[in-house]
Amino acid sequence: MLPIRVTQVPEAARRPKPDPDKLLFGHTFSDHMFLAEFTPEQGWHSARIEPYGELSLPPSTIALHYAQMIFEGMKAYRNEAGEVYLFRWRENAARFRRSAERLRIPPVEMSLFGEAIRRLVWLDRDWVPTALGSSLYIRPVIMATDKAIGMHASNNYLFFVICSPTASYFPKGFYSVSIRVSEEDVRAVQGGTGDVKCAGNYSGSLRALAEAKAKGFDQVLWLDAQERKYVEEVGSMNIFFKLDGTIITPPLSGTILPGVTRASVLELSAELGLPVEERLISIDEVMETLESGKMEEIFGAGTAVAIAPVGSLSHKGHCITVGNGSPGPTAMKLRERLLTLQRGETSDPYGWREQVLAPEFAPN
Repeated sequence: MLPIRVTQVPEAARRPKPDPDKLLFGHTFSDHMFLAEFTPEQGWHSARIEPYGELSLPPSTIALHYAQMIFEGMKAYRNEAGEVYLFRWRENAARFRRSAERLRIPPVEMSLFGEAIRRLVWLDRDWVPTALGSSLYIRPVIMATDKAIGMHASNNYLFFVICSPTASYFPKGFYSVSIRVSEEDVRAVQGGTGDVKCAGNYSGSLRALAEAKAKGFDQVLWLDAQERKYVEEVGSMNIFFKLDGTIITPPLSGTILPGVTRASVLELSAELGLPVEERLISIDEVMETLESGKMEEIFGAGTAVAIAPVGSLSHKGHCITVGNGSPGPTAMKLRERLLTLQRGETSDPYGWREQVLAPEFAPN
């Protein structure tokens, strides 16, 4: 495996930890970051952990013009005993590799990905919050770094990882979110990049999100691009429906991100004895079953939120409350089971988590 050089921030120079009650997602970063470069001659090389700092990039850096850039989102969790765990990081590494292949980026081996994450989290373990629902968000990125403008796959790349402590998505208590169906914009098309985590996917969703928020909604629900008929996913979450006792979610058809939390919810639903279906579900079926009362619950699932119940859904100006508008029992059970698994507070029959232990290395 590629050796990782480690340069630690001296204890006296480390920054004070933020107030856990005032954390904003993605605004505060830990003391260290991981970096490695790729060149055609050397492959991935110069792997290192060093103090968190700025990147120096010329304005001709190709990723800034053509968005040849991929990223991941994952978390480390701490329980009351002080143990720190990673959750299903191998699935994130595998998705990172698929994203790289789609954007013609040289993939990072799983061994390097895992060792970079483990060592970085261990060094910055004091930045992992303890409160229920809080975590250390981990952001691996690969960006193209050729210093020339021109429509081609880059020859050179930078792989880096940064970490950010984050509070619970529901710091004031578990509540239901409201969502609005996007009627003008679409998120992804068949043959596109909707099923990978690349930079260009996200800016195109900002207009619909801004419109939803301007009308008082929390999130956007996307429909398929071809027929504008079938539900796909929420802005930052996969979507689930509990209909007549069955958990239903749209199938992974190339336009939906294969969420790690999504996969976990499907397995945990089966554990709870709930039938699971991955099938097409139209927005008309959703609205009709909400009207009739057959739709029991709607909830989203993603790394940032874990589980987010949906309390209301608006389509073409018609807004319907889901159930009584409060978090449903299934969403609450799934969230509790997921959080206790992530924090190492219950047995892990799936082998999903890994405790972060002191690595064998000699810091420079």
